[in-house]
Amino acid sequence: MGKIIEIEDFNDRQLDIYARMTEGQLVHCNEPEEGVFIAESPLVIGRALDAGYEPISFLVEHRHLETQAKELLERVGNVPVYTAEFDILTKLTGFALTRGMLCAMHRKALPSVEEVCEKAKRIAVLEDVVNPTNVGAIFRSAAALHMDAVLLTAACSDPLYRRAARVSMGNVFLIPWTFFDKKDGWPQTGIQKLRKMGFSTAAMALSDRSISIDDPVLRHEEKLAVILGTEGTGLMKETMACCDYVVRIPMSHGVDSLNVAAASAVAFWELGKRD
Repeated sequence: MGKIIEIEDFNDRQLDIYARMTEGQLVHCNEPEEGVFIAESPLVIGRALDAGYEPISFLVEHRHLETQAKELLERVGNVPVYTAEFDILTKLTGFALTRGMLCAMHRKALPSVEEVCEKAKRIAVLEDVVNPTNVGAIFRSAAALHMDAVLLTAACSDPLYRRAARVSMGNVFLIPWTFFDKKDGWPQTGIQKLRKMGFSTAAMALSDRSISIDDPVLRHEEKLAVILGTEGTGLMKETMACCDYVVRIPMSHGVDSLNVAAASAVAFWELGKRD
């Protein structure tokens, strides 16, 4: 089991990653090495460990040391395990721990778009989706509903942010993903890159040229990239203009659209099907 350390000093520098650093600061804290992220809950932490992420330390509520945290802590050797009662941990972190456990972990270098898409037939592309809850929910749907990979534009929320990874139920560690490089020049250059890899592109949006999501032509595409836009305004006009298809989800009762996370689940279920 890890090295158990009772928290006695809130100002301990080793606790900065849990108490005093923003998630944006964690991303860059080890530069030029890869940064750090915080995984929350035994399920998420376990899936991160399974995916080969290296733990730095744990923050664990007292009562979980010999229960739900025990099996994970037995996997990691002599890693520091900081512990205290629930109220102290809540005061330290500023939020209630989900299932009483956090783990600070080293990030890995991100793969290239080409590496992520090498064997993929159906991929999701997120354009400027900034809400980490939506990103996490989309990853959960992508993993469950036949997507082989996820690509994100530079302005998207990071899938390894604590809330995104937790909402995904750790599925950010089960499905390949990466960001488009800023130099890829989304949407024109990014979509050209997808085409070069053999992908047709389907923009999820309402327009005069939208086809229904159940149009048979979409199932016949050997490789398809499903592109979803930001909350509120949706996809950029330039993105829709560059895509092979613009696709709509038929609605009833006068509703014009779904939340991007809900729309992703419908889109992945239908467009993940192949003839």
